[in-house]
Amino acid sequence: MADMSASASLLVLAAEEFDKDKVTPGVLGFIVFAVMALAVWGLMKSMNKHMERAKRVGLEDEGEATSSAPSASSSKE
Repeated sequence: MADMSASASLLVLAAEEFDKDKVTPGVLGFIVFAVMALAVWGLMKSMNKHMERAKRVGLEDEGEATSSAPSASSSKE
């Protein structure tokens, strides 16, 4: 019980010394920001990979459409 009263008195002292104008995010804020930055970097890397794959598939489909169109029209003649 004595430990609780000592810690409570420390909290009161800390609250009196706490300056609301000098609040900083601290280490936890930095860690959260770093994790979010890494997540965004990973998502951007993944998005670029998927966009390149979609571009490649689109060019392949476009190539197949142009190569099959003349052969279809020549078979009708």
